[in-house]
Amino acid sequence: MKLDIWVGAPVAAVRYQPARSKANSACSSPVWDGMFSVSEQGEIGMSFRGINTTVIQIRRQVFTEVARMAYANVKGEQANHLMRKIPYTIIPGEEGKLRKDIFLERAIVEERVRLAMGLPTRRMDEHNSVVSGLEDASIADKYYDPPLVNVIKFACNRCPEKLVKVSDLCQGCLAHPCMEVCPKKAITWESGRSTIDQEKCIKCGRCVGVCPYNAIVKTERPCAAACGMGAIHSDELGRAEIDYSKCVSCGQCLVNCPFGAIADKGQIYQLIQGFNRGDRIYALVAPAFINQFPGMTPSKLKEAMRQLGFADVDEVAIGADLCTIDEAKDFMEEVPGKIPFMGTSCCPAWSVMAKKLFPQFKDNISMALTPMVITARMVKKDHPNARIVFIGPCAAKKLEANRKSVRSDVDFVLTFEELLGMFDAKEIDFKTLEADPADGMDEGSGFGRGFAVGGGVAAAVVEAIKHIDPDREILIEYGDGLKECRKMLAMAKAGKRNGYLLEGMACPGGCINGGGQPYHRGNEELLKRRAEALYAEDAAKPLRKSHENPDIQALYEEFLGEPCGPLSHELLHTRYYDRKPVVEPKK
Repeated sequence: MKLDIWVGAPVAAVRYQPARSKANSACSSPVWDGMFSVSEQGEIGMSFRGINTTVIQIRRQVFTEVARMAYANVKGEQANHLMRKIPYTIIPGEEGKLRKDIFLERAIVEERVRLAMGLPTRRMDEHNSVVSGLEDASIADKYYDPPLVNVIKFACNRCPEKLVKVSDLCQGCLAHPCMEVCPKKAITWESGRSTIDQEKCIKCGRCVGVCPYNAIVKTERPCAAACGMGAIHSDELGRAEIDYSKCVSCGQCLVNCPFGAIADKGQIYQLIQGFNRGDRIYALVAPAFINQFPGMTPSKLKEAMRQLGFADVDEVAIGADLCTIDEAKDFMEEVPGKIPFMGTSCCPAWSVMAKKLFPQFKDNISMALTPMVITARMVKKDHPNARIVFIGPCAAKKLEANRKSVRSDVDFVLTFEELLGMFDAKEIDFKTLEADPADGMDEGSGFGRGFAVGGGVAAAVVEAIKHIDPDREILIEYGDGLKECRKMLAMAKAGKRNGYLLEGMACPGGCINGGGQPYHRGNEELLKRRAEALYAEDAAKPLRKSHENPDIQALYEEFLGEPCGPLSHELLHTRYYDRKPVVEPKK
C-alpha cells in the first residue's frame, strides 16, 4: 500500500493512497483511514481477537503459574512437583468443561507449560513425563531448542483447509445465481436446494457473494489463513503442520487459532532464574508498551518492573531514533545510485521473509540493526556486565535474538503477554501501584515511539531525510502484513518500485497488533485506542523528531561520530549471512 506521509503531523500519521505518493504531500487530517480493513491478511481473526476468550485466559494462567514456580526458586523433586501441579491449578475439578474431557484439557495445558518454559512438545506415541528436560531448562541463561512456534497436535481441531458449503439457509430459489456464476459448474440442483461438488469446486467464493440469503459459507483454517507465508498445511491425520522452511515466526497463527493449539516457546522461567541468582538484568521495553495494561503509566511500569526484579528499565524508542538516522543516511547514499530501492529493517519477520522469498534483494534491506539490538548495545556500553531482556509485542524477536550476530547483545526476549503473567504472579495491580510521575521514560522521540504503528518507521526516516535535504522527493510504500509485503516486493522485482523506501510489517497494523500482546486484534476499538494513545504521546512530547533528540546528538558527537561512519557502521549495522535451511523439530 502506498502512503502519503506528511511532515509535522503526529507520529506515523499515514493515509492510504491508491496512486503514487510523495513524502511531503498535504493531507487534511492526521487519521489513519485504513486501519481496520487494511489487507486480506488483516481481516483474518476479526471474530475473536481482542475478546478475552478462554484461550487467552489459559495462556495467561500458564504464564502466571510458570512465573510463580520460577519465583519459588526450588530445584529437584520440589520443582517437579510444582510443574506437575500446574495443570490441576488451571483445570480444577473432575469433569471437563472445555473439551468435555478433563484429561485431554490437562494434557494440553501440560504442553503449553512445557513450551512456556522453553521445552519441546512431547511425541504422542511415546511415554514421556511432563517434567522431562526440566533440569536442563532450570538455568539462568537463554534456553532455546528450535522450532520457536509449535503445533500441539492433540489440541488441533483438524479444521478443513478450505471449504465452500451450502448451509440449511438455502431456500431453493428459482434464480439460483450460485449455479450461474460458478466457473467450474460445481453447483447442481438436488432435492430442492443447491449442492456443491467438492471435487470440482475451486473455492473461488463467487457463489458466496451472490447468494441472496447468505446461505453459502466459505471457511478456511484460521491459522493457515492468518499465515502470510503459506507455511501451514495438513499432516496425514488432518492436523495443522508448519513448514519451517517457510515460517518466519511472526506469531499470527498462534493468536488466530480458536482452539489454542499453536504456541511459541518462552523464556520466563530462565529469566527469573537470573533474578534468583542475583544478576543485574535490564529491561528494554518496545514503544508499543503504551496502552498495553489497564491503569499503566510509564512511571508505574518502571516501578512494577523493579518489583519483578529488574535493575532498571529503558525504552527502545532511543534505539529507534538511532536506527532512523542511520537508515536515513543509508537511503540517501545508496538509493538509487547503488541499489534501486531500500527496505526498512526493524521487523525481523518481514526481513527474513524478504531474504527467503526474494534472495536477490538481500542487500536492499537496510543493514541497520533493529532498535532492540541498538538499544541493547548502548546499555551494555554503559553497563558491560548487564544482562538484557527485550520486552515487546513480537514473537519473531525471540528468533532474532538467537541470530549469530545478536546473541551476545540480547540475553532474553519476553512478550507483553508473558510479562503480564509475571505481574499476576507478583500480584502487581497498576491501578493501586504508587510511583513517582517524574520517573518515566522520555529518552526517545515521538517519532521513535511511533515505530510501533504501521507506517511509523517510514515516517521517521522521511522526517530525518527532509531535515538533511528538504527538496528531495521520497517515494514510499508500506506493506501491511506479510501477504501485502510479498506483493510489494513482487512489484519491486518487476522494477516498479525503483527509488522507493519500502516499509514492511509482518503484523497487520504494525507492532501494536503483534502476536505477543495480552489482548489482540479483532477489537477494533482497542486497536484504535492503542494508535490514538501513541499519537497523543507524540503530540504531548516536547521532543518529537529523531534527529532533534539531544541524547542522540550527543551520542554521535561524543562517541559514534558521523551517521554511517566507521564506528557507527560497526556498532549499528549488521552483515548479511546466507541462510541455511531451518532446523526441523525433533521427532
